[in-house]
Amino acid sequence: MLGAFLATILFSISAISGNRASKLLGGTEANFWRLVFATVMLGAVAHAFGAGLSGASFITFFISGCIGFGIGDLSLFQALPRIGSRLSVMLVLCLSSPIAALLEWLWMRTALTPLQIASAIIVLAGAGIALAPGDHLRIPRPTLIIGTVFGFIAALCQALGAVLSRQAFELANAHGQDIDPISAAYQRIVGGVLVTGLFLLLLKGRSFARAEVRSPDRVGALRKALPLVILNGLSGPALGVSCYQWALKHAPTGIVLPIVATTPVMIIPLSLWLEHERPSKRSLLGGIIAVLGAVALATIRTAGK
Repeated sequence: MLGAFLATILFSISAISGNRASKLLGGTEANFWRLVFATVMLGAVAHAFGAGLSGASFITFFISGCIGFGIGDLSLFQALPRIGSRLSVMLVLCLSSPIAALLEWLWMRTALTPLQIASAIIVLAGAGIALAPGDHLRIPRPTLIIGTVFGFIAALCQALGAVLSRQAFELANAHGQDIDPISAAYQRIVGGVLVTGLFLLLLKGRSFARAEVRSPDRVGALRKALPLVILNGLSGPALGVSCYQWALKHAPTGIVLPIVATTPVMIIPLSLWLEHERPSKRSLLGGIIAVLGAVALATIRTAGK
């Protein structure tokens, strides 16, 4: 459970920095460069101390990365500049939790206890209350619709990617192999960076969407975006996903994803600091509910061991 909580904190930092980087470079390019940075970081550690690209579960992790990191993150980085970091992450994390739980139950027959389901619902309800205080009223309707569609696609891909990661760990265990979380994250990100790189090649030289904000001073934009891209790559696909894979290695998606769904709540103070977005009383109330649900979920999981 510690891995899930650490991933939550890191993902909140990643969402804010990713939102700011996407407004400077455009979503597709910002996502690509953060994945490149994270691939180099993870690859160095995985090849030196871990499994590298070896293991019976490599193909499954690779496909998981193509879907989650690749298509999923491409969609997320198109939602971010349209509907903002809070609404984007709310859609992705709150929708991916029930989708992943259903997929894992259908595929791997992993069932949750009634108390675990109730706690997960409390988490998602709290996150929904916290992140839906009327932000959409300031977003033009066409932009809101397009951003929501991208957010839903990202949620579906994250759910499927998480279930595939669970299946990959099961496959490794069946072959007597113990894949460490950093190697798992690396094997996934290789698929993601390839998919994102192909999309960037196809879209380079033309605007993928009018909502992507680009600085007229390209050199200045790159200079401003560089620290954000590094922070985004380090906190998200490098450290964040390593903690995420650590959590998925030991717990079902129906437990891990609801805890990670509290990421939007963690974004509230960061949004206040960096984006000057003041939280409402409703947001704070929802945040308290989500955190209590996450604590209950962790307590039930610990007590059941």
